[in-house]
Amino acid sequence: MSQRLFGSSGIRGVVNIEVTPALALRIGMALASHFEEGTATVGTDTRGTGQMLERALVAGLNSCGTDVNLLGVVPTPVTAYLTRELRSETGVAISASHNPPQYNGLKLFDSSTMAYTEEGQQMIEALIGNGNFKLSEWDNVGAVSNIDARWMYIDTLSDNIDLDRKWRVVCDLFNGATCTIASHVFENLSCDTILLNSQPDGSFPAGEPEPTPKSLLHLGKIVRAVNADIGFGFDGDGDRMMPVDKEGNIHKPDRVLAAYAGYVVRQRRRAVVVTHVGTSMCIEEKVKEAGGTVVRTKVGDVSIATTLREHGAVFGGEPVGAWIHPEVHLCPDGVLSALKLLKALEEDNKTLTEFVADVPEYPLFRAKIPCPNVRKAGVMETVKEVYQESFCDVLSISVVDGVRLNFEDSWVLIRPSGTEPVIRITVEAKIEEVAQRLMDRSQRLIKDILVKIR
Repeated sequence: MSQRLFGSSGIRGVVNIEVTPALALRIGMALASHFEEGTATVGTDTRGTGQMLERALVAGLNSCGTDVNLLGVVPTPVTAYLTRELRSETGVAISASHNPPQYNGLKLFDSSTMAYTEEGQQMIEALIGNGNFKLSEWDNVGAVSNIDARWMYIDTLSDNIDLDRKWRVVCDLFNGATCTIASHVFENLSCDTILLNSQPDGSFPAGEPEPTPKSLLHLGKIVRAVNADIGFGFDGDGDRMMPVDKEGNIHKPDRVLAAYAGYVVRQRRRAVVVTHVGTSMCIEEKVKEAGGTVVRTKVGDVSIATTLREHGAVFGGEPVGAWIHPEVHLCPDGVLSALKLLKALEEDNKTLTEFVADVPEYPLFRAKIPCPNVRKAGVMETVKEVYQESFCDVLSISVVDGVRLNFEDSWVLIRPSGTEPVIRITVEAKIEEVAQRLMDRSQRLIKDILVKIR
């Protein structure tokens, strides 16, 4: 194959251009040919193209002898969790997460609830590339079962979280997959809950299903208007969560992540937390203060989960709101994270604002520069060779994911996006002028490289 199918979060693209029924069929055949027997568990988000891709995927799985459990519309973490609980060899969430409605994708999970690692992805890509599928005889093709197993997940969350107070909560579901579980989960925990955009609709009439500072403004207004304790926004497939405080304010996600990471370490003592190379340095400060250690890895929940398992970490997360709680499962989970955050606030007897108050806030800038996917590798190799022409006083360099340059009180990360044709730049410093200067140099460096290596 000339190009990788998998990005940093599964296979994703525009429907009938990059993600087609033919591709879904081959993925199903590849999965079934690898496992040869057993079952697959499949769920979708609310996108209108989900059933089309589901039918093609199931045809591929069945044609090579694999039985399929169809969950219907459920959040991605529910698919991951039920893959283990239903004792399936593999799970597939058909979703493009927070992307616009013309996108869709497939995310693969193993029987441990973790998304496929690099090795697993390459194995599937190789099978699709060589077309060496193991088709079954006509009387040994797989069967399909439509099951509603949401209760297994909902009961697990209710058993895992014990809230002592009656929280008044507002949730914006953005017409995504959490519409099928959120009311039951929060009701089971006796929360007084108001749900916004809670009708499943894959055209996403409330706007792109991504909880960003802009998209959460409406949620903030409602939280304040109804005198709620807190608000939560969930993305299209329910693996991300962003909180809003009782005044309707949206706190920087790096600070919320750092505050929660510090809380978890205080509970466990001498624990390890995993995040990626682009997270604010404030997480090190809060985790070290609590007696723990931070391990940084590649961007993407697959890398977070893999590193978390390798180090026996107690928590892993990305600033986009994708948090992993390994005591439950290894997939980022927005609803579970919201409940875990409520419990942390309850135990610390703090509001969200008070919870993040002592987390330092440093100037952190992000930018992206258009770059065709086929040129990304060349650009990044050149960055490694010439970065010293643009930056001095570099204390250390990390190439675990792109190029991260560490300075005394600042850092620069230059990396190729795994989901878009862009080079991403992240810069953080304790002084804003320093951060801006580093960003300017970084952007100029990438633009110059793009011109030189045409």
